[in-house]
Amino acid sequence: MAAARGNGFTVSMNELSGALGDLGTLLPLMLGMMALAGLSPAAVLAGFGLFYIATALHYRLPVPVQPMKAVAALLLTTQVSPSTLAASGVVIGAVLLLLGATGMAERLARVVPRSILLGLQVGLGLTLALAAIRLMAGAPLLAGLILALLLGSMLLPRAPSALIAVAAAVALAPVLGAPPGIGSSMSAEIALPSWPTLAEFERAVAELALPQLSLSLTNAVLLTALVAGDCFGERAAHVTPTRLSVTSGLANLLLTPFGAVPMCHGAGGLAAHYRFGARSGTAPLALGAVLLALAVVPGGLALAALAAIPAAGLGALLLVAAGELVLTRRLFESKSSCWPAIAVTAAVTVWIDPFWGLVAGSGAELVRLAGVRLLQRRAGL
Repeated sequence: MAAARGNGFTVSMNELSGALGDLGTLLPLMLGMMALAGLSPAAVLAGFGLFYIATALHYRLPVPVQPMKAVAALLLTTQVSPSTLAASGVVIGAVLLLLGATGMAERLARVVPRSILLGLQVGLGLTLALAAIRLMAGAPLLAGLILALLLGSMLLPRAPSALIAVAAAVALAPVLGAPPGIGSSMSAEIALPSWPTLAEFERAVAELALPQLSLSLTNAVLLTALVAGDCFGERAAHVTPTRLSVTSGLANLLLTPFGAVPMCHGAGGLAAHYRFGARSGTAPLALGAVLLALAVVPGGLALAALAAIPAAGLGALLLVAAGELVLTRRLFESKSSCWPAIAVTAAVTVWIDPFWGLVAGSGAELVRLAGVRLLQRRAGL
């Protein structure tokens, strides 16, 4: 039965290393939002911890939990109240739950051609690579050393490469004069959201929920299911667009009213966990338990511990994970006739966002199909 699929829970150093694999995406966004938007660190950490634990128990595979990127981008660039943020999480959660419960997410997955999904995956990988380079630029020497250490340790199958890299980054940062970690000056005060006003609710829908939903449907639902299948085959048969949509929807409905940020799954995070050794539910369970424990540590000690990891080291982790997404076997095995649609989808995804990448790729695919039909007609004459 589908409910019995997954890899269970195994304890190993590789699993613990894999648990750290997605820190390059998770920590910069999470700490940045807490520092700049005045969110409650305890509520945000607890939200991620609870969602990660629930995800581990449900899927029993290294399915990730990530901040919703369109929401995070707005939080990092403009002033958004905690109440507006909570309202956006409830709206997004309700829509995702509805799409999953009605089977619309599954139908969308069947309609979108694999060439376009592959283009979205390549575009997402390139976008993550650009973000990684920006993180690494603050301390290029440290970033280069950590990247070399990562690549070298990954040649040893049993080496916990991410664990080694994070420890080395923390140890080398003061020696090399790397700037402080992200969020090192944030406050540990608790400020839970109040009930949103009508104006806050309208802003949540227009500025946060609508831009985010296209990202969630492509990256957190369609691509995550695709990458899970690539990594785990039949063991990931239960990681479907329907289930991913439902679990993301429930998490946001239940947790954002209490101060958590809008969260989802993500193809990049799954590739990162897998790349650094995660093969079972242990990795997300361990990371969730740590985040939940940090949420209850008093005196800002948790924030200090997280901020001790330099951004350049996180960038090196993210760059390796981005490479895992871009350089897939399916890309090299794809038909040459599909390359234009893949390239157009990837380029527009990097330039604008995955939704418009999906639209542009669909147009390129229609042109390709029209060309194929024209050639077939001429060949039949």
